Amino acid sequence: MGFNLALNAKDNHHEVIAYDIDQASVKKIEAQGIQTVSTIESLCSTFQAKRVIWLMIPAGELVDQTIQTLKPLLQKGDIIIDGGNSFFKDSIRRGEALSTSGIGFLDCGTSGGQEGARAGACTMVGGDKDSYDYCSKLFQEISVPDGHLYCGPCGSGHFVKMIHNGIEYGMMQSIAEGFEVMQKSEFNLNLEKVAKVWNHGSVVRSWLMELTERALSKDANLDQIKGVMHSSGEGKWTLDTAMERQIATPVIALSVLMRYRSLETDTFSGKIVAALRNEFGGHAVDKK
Repeated sequence: MGFNLALNAKDNHHEVIAYDIDQASVKKIEAQGIQTVSTIESLCSTFQAKRVIWLMIPAGELVDQTIQTLKPLLQKGDIIIDGGNSFFKDSIRRGEALSTSGIGFLDCGTSGGQEGARAGACTMVGGDKDSYDYCSKLFQEISVPDGHLYCGPCGSGHFVKMIHNGIEYGMMQSIAEGFEVMQKSEFNLNLEKVAKVWNHGSVVRSWLMELTERALSKDANLDQIKGVMHSSGEGKWTLDTAMERQIATPVIALSVLMRYRSLETDTFSGKIVAALRNEFGGHAVDKK
């Protein structure tokens, strides 16, 4: 998604300088006409004007490590954007720590998968208002029309994205279970065509249904993948947050548990969810 977001920003006439620890990715995006650097240090020293550093890296310790590397290289007024799937409480902590050095921090929940990152994402942003105002044009231009929201203070962007992903867990699980019932029925149904017709005028039409159709068009019975449903952790964080607040979220809870169950058994519903995650986000699947 970071690769496609960079191209999206360039298309919208923003100056983009790219860095990645994977040199193959650096060469690939360089071929697309984007300036690249070989180190984080050179990324920060390329120009001395107000800098906006957008991170697209896995949530957790790597984000903290990267911020600690960046912090002494940045100046007061520079801005770090975390566009990954970080836990909202971590974003609150990071924003507070950076503010003591005068460095702005924005937590950006980024949805739409790889295709959205390239053609128009859905962005949910939290952080201090001054930093947001400086970057608002960028967020608006890389997002689809009406697909951008300033949510409030640090943590709010990633909080909204976390809840979004919790809902996504439940939606994918219900689609997967329905298709498993059809796959095991006495009728010789063409599931790809079922997904297609449902996406034309039905109550359940959606991008997820389009992706279901697409995945089944590539492999009618999903024979080439295992029904192992990996997760980024956001569904569990949604459930944990709901439990902290004593809010009943049974559908999300069961969908999280089904992710864990899929690690032990191979089901068609698991194959559907694994295929959907691969279609929209390029997430890894376990091959047969």
